[in-house]
Amino acid sequence: MKLDAFLQYLKFEKRFSPHTLIAYEGDLKQFQEFLSSVFDIHTPQQISALHVRSWMVNLLGNDCSARSVHRKISSLKSWFRFLRKRGEVTHNPTQQLVLPKTGKRLPVVVEQKEMETLLDRMEFGEGFAAERDRIALELLYQAGLRRAELVGLKLSDADLDNRMLRVFGKGAKERLIPFGKALETCLHNYLEARGSEFPKADSEALLLSDKGKAMYPEQIYQLVHRYLSAVTTTEQRSPHVLRHSFATHLSNNGADLNAVKALLGHSSLAATQVYMHNSIERLRQVYLQAHPKALKNKPQ
Repeated sequence: MKLDAFLQYLKFEKRFSPHTLIAYEGDLKQFQEFLSSVFDIHTPQQISALHVRSWMVNLLGNDCSARSVHRKISSLKSWFRFLRKRGEVTHNPTQQLVLPKTGKRLPVVVEQKEMETLLDRMEFGEGFAAERDRIALELLYQAGLRRAELVGLKLSDADLDNRMLRVFGKGAKERLIPFGKALETCLHNYLEARGSEFPKADSEALLLSDKGKAMYPEQIYQLVHRYLSAVTTTEQRSPHVLRHSFATHLSNNGADLNAVKALLGHSSLAATQVYMHNSIERLRQVYLQAHPKALKNKPQ
């Protein structure tokens, strides 16, 4: 069962990220190996709902989390939709599959005070590397960018005059993100340092490494992890935690949910609603601490 055509479709038509492509390929190869070893099945036409359920049970029996099972089945569903579209199969054995329940997983965030410590009080030093590190953190937190979106930014995407950032998200969807004076100043300082350090840089990438080349995702991860380790004990210290923090802090401070959705580049409001939970919990604490009736019910 060859996957080349499907992976090419995901890459060039769906515009999936390299990370997502690797995940899809791994999931499907794992499924194919299971079919081959357990059922001696080697073509998609032979696959039934029973085979898919058996794989799901096998995954759960081998301590695969319900959330991971959902992701793997999602890969499988996409593959069968592709095969049906091409006329290679006439059925989709994943259609009526009952998936295991997953508990709600709240996004990990850095507290607002911790972000203020990092961005307003920490000494980054001087020179190109210091300005580059600062602007990377500022863009992730002030614009809510995904790591791939940050790496993909070009010089022409930052409009300082109008304080707008052009971002290409999942599926190459373009969105415009407004920013304030503080980020404008950081961008100006970085661009000035970039021009001095690499006046003849041949890369159009906004963020450059210490060698003057476009930064790659792992460098961004290491940068963020290093700085977050200095201000927070949160176990997760990845670029995505800063994106979560961006959305949560907006929500906590009264931002409209639809506005947060647009800024994040979400296609569905359901994906954004998870950030409301922290706001609700915060309001609950305010109520319990301040409302007369709530105070009367407190144990003495």
